[in-house]
Amino acid sequence: MSSTLHDSDALFALGQALQQAGYQFVTITPASHRRVNGRDGNEHAADLRGVFGWSRPFREDVLPPGILELMQRAGVVRERGGHLCATVRASTVGERLYFHSAFPTREDDAVFFGPDTYRYIAALKRSMDRMTPPRRAVDIGTGSGAGAIEVACRFPECEAVGADINRFALSLAAVNARLAGAANVPTLYSDLLKDLDGGFDLVLSNPPYILDPSELRYRHGGGMHGAALSVDIVEAALSRLRPGGTLLLYTGIAIVDGRDEFLDTIRPRLDERCAGWTYEELDPDIFGGQLDCEGYEDVERIAAVWLHATLRA
Repeated sequence: MSSTLHDSDALFALGQALQQAGYQFVTITPASHRRVNGRDGNEHAADLRGVFGWSRPFREDVLPPGILELMQRAGVVRERGGHLCATVRASTVGERLYFHSAFPTREDDAVFFGPDTYRYIAALKRSMDRMTPPRRAVDIGTGSGAGAIEVACRFPECEAVGADINRFALSLAAVNARLAGAANVPTLYSDLLKDLDGGFDLVLSNPPYILDPSELRYRHGGGMHGAALSVDIVEAALSRLRPGGTLLLYTGIAIVDGRDEFLDTIRPRLDERCAGWTYEELDPDIFGGQLDCEGYEDVERIAAVWLHATLRA
């Protein structure tokens, strides 16, 4: 099953209406989301946060005038069990609003947004504080567009490409860029960097890193317990960065018997090509529930890591 955005202008107007209403929502892990929605009294939405944040079924009368019409025009509402449901969520990071897929994210083209996104943006902001303004950047696997949009808003003269193989993600990212007032975020289809021309001063990414038996695109990171895609991104970035360019990568790494196979794999290439690089664990233990899943029998923890590498000039 695939997702489709019918009218991007209607979704943009919906986002503006939410912003004007002072809407704020922090998206949590799927497990926590499920627990909160399972509490008595949370079966149905009673306000905008219930509709667009918690993805709860709702009646038309809980919405301000005009909202349902915009949802219908955008194609982001459906009927279920006699109630209506939004097919997108809206999360906020500071003053910015990002549309992404509704809970639960079961579709192969689902656009994921959650605690990883907040850690990614926070690390990105810290790195940008000490960065020479780039002229051209690309966010690989942009999803909601959060990474590209943050770069574009920090560096207005930079072209910050949002690249993805998920066309639904590209449509949402384009709307999110408009909502942020970022006119310098072209959203382009590309498998890694294969479908883009030219070099980049900055490559950034927050890719899927879970070993997913169903191989859902927004979750599955391939071999090495899900780290294979992150290795491919490092290789692609090092081959397309301009001299002195920067790679910023947020990902999750399975630690086996104290060993970080991802770091062991990329270290020789970083030492060979980079003037300097740093690698840090932002969180030593994320998605603990994943350890009960197939393929993780030998994994002791999954760590959120941040790679900051600068190519030789």
